[in-house]
Amino acid sequence: MEEMGIEGSPVMARRALKLASLAAAASGIYLYGNKFMDPNDFGVVRVGRAIATTAVITYDYLTSLRNVPYGSEEYDFLKSQVHLRSAERLRELCCANRGTFIKVGQHLGALDYLLPEEYTRTLKVLHSQAPQSTRQEIEQVIREDLGKEIKELFVSFEDTPLGAASLAQVHKAVLQDGRTVAVKIQHPKVQAQSSKDIFLMEVLLLVVKQIFPDFEFMWLVEEAKKNLPLELDFLNEGRNAEKVAQMLKNFEFLKVPRIYWELSTRRVLLMEFMEGGQVNDKAYMEKNGIDVNEISRNLGKLYSEMIFVNGFVHCDPHPGNVLVKKCPDSGKAYIILLDHGLYQVLSESFRMDYCRLWQALIKADMKRVQKYSRRLGAGDLYPLFACMLTARSWESVNRGIDQSPVSASEDVEIRSNAAAYLPQITQLLNNVPRQMLLLLKTNDLLRGIESALHTRASASSFLNMSRCCIRAVSTYQRSKSHSLYRRVHISLTEALSLWQINLYELFLWLKGSRLGSWVIAFLSRMHHST
Repeated sequence: MEEMGIEGSPVMARRALKLASLAAAASGIYLYGNKFMDPNDFGVVRVGRAIATTAVITYDYLTSLRNVPYGSEEYDFLKSQVHLRSAERLRELCCANRGTFIKVGQHLGALDYLLPEEYTRTLKVLHSQAPQSTRQEIEQVIREDLGKEIKELFVSFEDTPLGAASLAQVHKAVLQDGRTVAVKIQHPKVQAQSSKDIFLMEVLLLVVKQIFPDFEFMWLVEEAKKNLPLELDFLNEGRNAEKVAQMLKNFEFLKVPRIYWELSTRRVLLMEFMEGGQVNDKAYMEKNGIDVNEISRNLGKLYSEMIFVNGFVHCDPHPGNVLVKKCPDSGKAYIILLDHGLYQVLSESFRMDYCRLWQALIKADMKRVQKYSRRLGAGDLYPLFACMLTARSWESVNRGIDQSPVSASEDVEIRSNAAAYLPQITQLLNNVPRQMLLLLKTNDLLRGIESALHTRASASSFLNMSRCCIRAVSTYQRSKSHSLYRRVHISLTEALSLWQINLYELFLWLKGSRLGSWVIAFLSRMHHST
């Protein structure tokens, strides 16, 4: 795979394999006298397994493509096969080592338009293959953190979790006062293993970079270092939930579970119990009379408000964390936002540049696209950066991303380019501000939901983004202005721009409605008669 700089000597790979063999042998000797212990509890086993997997993947890339002409059909076919084998080995490693490895694997699986499809498709299953703690382990955590047994706290406690994730699992329970709650309990070994796992990943990535100089994935470890301690603190998650509920209280369609602080700790979080269908389950919505387009539109409003206006962004909107439910009394459909452990706080300067970049992308203003892409660290790779942000081809970006929906051929082109431009993509991810990394992941997760609902790239989503960008930039400009005349001028310009968007939205509605067809036909007849 020459485009990844794979021209290193097989000698280096053989050395890596020897190191893996030594680690595996040491693991076996260590475990011989500890046959009653879980092998995954031992660092030497986890290290040996990770080294062996890394060495095998490295050797596969070095040898499988060595004598094949670069750019040929055979080369592309073999490269795809190596990607797939490597992704499957990586998935097996994540499932075996669990905890932090699954968390990082899930992150990679969410990068649909940034990594080769073989990786994202294979690693996506990690969302449904997270480990489960035993009843004894759950009792131990609750006893240590809350000082009581489960039967003292709850009238009932379901043994089977509602869901299990890489760091924790959630159980349904009923408190002594009759309240039904969701109890989120951290896997007991995650805290102790996480920092060691991250250090191990960092070392292995540095070794791989020595063999493949173009392999630039250190940003992944840096993000894990920064975010994992926050995700492991459930009190921080509770504060995030309350903050976002207050921040977005004007959205009546949004529901965030209430936190019960009296029974919450860093490893145990008690929340109001809420249930519904997953946001990508189109069949569930149709069965329950929920308007798919309305849900997609409201989800776009929600995230545009978080990103552009507030700069406080829920960064894990995979379908298990975003539920939908129709209220039987009011008939209204709600979005339920769960799992508030991972948020990105955007600095004011970053948020303004990001707003202006999206305004330029929507207007197809290429000079401003280049200007603000460079300000966000893209440099000469700004065309690639624009394609990564929008998940559109460069041709569509130049034409205007709101001018036509994504075609099947364009989607295939984008996915294949993720493999072809992998070195440039990893270079970009190393150069952009750290705040951008989680936003890219969030963008891809939201696009995955839109694709499942068949609502991707609708005009209304760009209109909502435009509104939020205009409001955000105007608020910023007013805060920096000391002139009353200037502030009034900014407000009037803002009002005019928002009015123009509303007018355009009305035009689109009329164009797509029966009434609009009648009006257009009537005007057309009037024009011809004149």
